[in-house]
Amino acid sequence: MRIEWRNGASSIGKNDMMLLAFPGVGNVGKVALESLWNLNPTQVIARLHPSGLPPLAKLDEDGLLSPPHLTLSKMETAGGSHLLTLTGPSQPNDSIAQSQMAEELMMFFQEQGVSNVVVLAGMMDSPERKDTFMIASSSSHRIDMESMGVDVRRDEPKGGALGVAALVASMGPLFGMNSSCAITTTVGSSGDILASQRMIEHLDRWFSLGLNIPDTGNEWLKHRLEEIAPKKKIDLVSEMSASHDAFYM
Repeated sequence: MRIEWRNGASSIGKNDMMLLAFPGVGNVGKVALESLWNLNPTQVIARLHPSGLPPLAKLDEDGLLSPPHLTLSKMETAGGSHLLTLTGPSQPNDSIAQSQMAEELMMFFQEQGVSNVVVLAGMMDSPERKDTFMIASSSSHRIDMESMGVDVRRDEPKGGALGVAALVASMGPLFGMNSSCAITTTVGSSGDILASQRMIEHLDRWFSLGLNIPDTGNEWLKHRLEEIAPKKKIDLVSEMSASHDAFYM
């Protein structure tokens, strides 16, 4: 994986937590990160160029043609927390490439001294269920989070999860770090604006991050959701796995 440091950075420096999200069910996690960028001081510190991303070069914010990459940013909250955020517009289509990319990311996190990775994801459920919870990848981290008052589940998601984000959330113990997943239920539509906000509010309360939080019905968030709404639905689950109970992250 090639690292393209930006804005004078040469390492990630001090950090309290890494928040990671990719497009998935309702785009809940990705939109949550993008809303935080708009409301909290954030600077891009690197572009990560892992192997396996779809071969689509795009014009960046400076009008330059850029190879496919993930954006690594650093955010300082009003509460004094230093958060890293990592996201991108896509991930590999092939399951083997997804595994390779997850390992590349975890090796980079380990080298840079990241100790806590939290993946943000949405899980499709009925409209009346408005729930947010965490799942852990080690019993010790689960106990620590429970002692902080975090709602950590042992029985969801029953069918598991697919994709790079799901692998990263599960691989922390292999690399000597804590990894977990924050999940918010959603109707599965990119119009479910409040699911992203609900996730942010829970993370802020559970981990005392001191975030600036969007107001209910925030117009910027609504506009952003409309921009990234998929033009057609793709059954990623059936393409990636025979388990029809697993959901894609």
